[in-house]
Amino acid sequence: MPATDHGARHVAIIMDGNGRWAKKRLLPRVAGHKAGVEAVRTIVRAAGDLGIEAMTLYAFSSENWKRPEEEVSDLMGLMKRFILSDLDEFAANDVKLKVIGNWRALAPDVVALIENALERTAGNKRTTLAVALNYGAQDELVRAAKAAAEAGEISEAAIEAHLDTADMPPLDLLIRTSGEVRLSNFLLWQSAYAELYFTDILWPDFKPADLKAALDHFARRDRRYGGL
Repeated sequence: MPATDHGARHVAIIMDGNGRWAKKRLLPRVAGHKAGVEAVRTIVRAAGDLGIEAMTLYAFSSENWKRPEEEVSDLMGLMKRFILSDLDEFAANDVKLKVIGNWRALAPDVVALIENALERTAGNKRTTLAVALNYGAQDELVRAAKAAAEAGEISEAAIEAHLDTADMPPLDLLIRTSGEVRLSNFLLWQSAYAELYFTDILWPDFKPADLKAALDHFARRDRRYGGL
C-alpha cells in the first residue's frame, strides 16, 4: 500500500500513561492497562484507514519485569485476552501480526498463543502490527551484532539486516504519549532518523484524531537526514 499524503509508512508508539490515567480516576493500575488495551484496538483500526503500512507498539519492555508481580501478571493476562479476542478481527481486516523482542522467553502458554496468531495472520498484507514484548533495544542490538558476526561481517547493513524489524519499512515517526520525553530503550537503531513526536495525552485518552494530528505534524517536517 503506498503512503498517503502524510508520507509515513511506519509509525511506532511508546504507549505511556496507563498508570497515571488510573490514578487520576482513583482506580487500580490494572484499570488503566485495560483502558490502554481499548486504545490499542481503536488506534490499530485507525492505522489502516490512515494508510499506515506498519505500526510498532511498545507493549512490554525487558525492564517491565521490575514492576510488582501482580501488575506483571495483570499485563500478561490482558495481553493474552487481547490476542484471543482480536485475532478474528486481525484476520478479517488483513492485519499481519508481528512480535519483536525476546518473546520466546515468556510463559509457554503465552508463546503458544503468539505462535498461533503469527501463523494465522502471516498472509495478511494491509497493515503490519508489530508488538514489542519483552523487548529492549540494547538487547536487540547485541543480538543483531552477534548474528552479523556469525554470518561473517559486522557492518551497518549487516546489523540492520538482523534487527527484529528488518522486514518492515524504515521507521518514519515515533510517538510517545503522557508527556515523557525519552526513548526508554525502544527502537534505538531504527530511530536514528525518525521524527519524534511527544504529546501530554495519556495513552488511554489517545484517539484516532490525535494520531492524525501527529501524522499531520510529521507531514510538515523537513527530513534532511543530516544534509542541508
